[in-house]
Amino acid sequence: MIGRVWRGWAKPEQAGAYEKLLTTETLPALHRVPGYKGSYFMRSNEADEVAIVEITFWESMAAIEAFAGKDSTKAVVPPETQVFLTRWDDRSAHFEATWCP
Repeated sequence: MIGRVWRGWAKPEQAGAYEKLLTTETLPALHRVPGYKGSYFMRSNEADEVAIVEITFWESMAAIEAFAGKDSTKAVVPPETQVFLTRWDDRSAHFEATWCP
């Protein structure tokens, strides 16, 4: 399994709306993408902004490439989510993941 890690930042007053869009529309849509296995959404309230970390899990790099394109590290940040963010990483990082309960 591959973990795909991405970070973004939002103003405190926009973070809740971003999380709502992510959890009610974006992530449910990912469940229809072959090879998608689930995700974690994390946020940290900092002084002037909210840091967001998303980790999505995929069965293989081929599944990630089918989702993200040939340049698999390029971040996928749809325009409807960009309006809630002040900035974001242009690239995602990939890690081999093992579940350890």
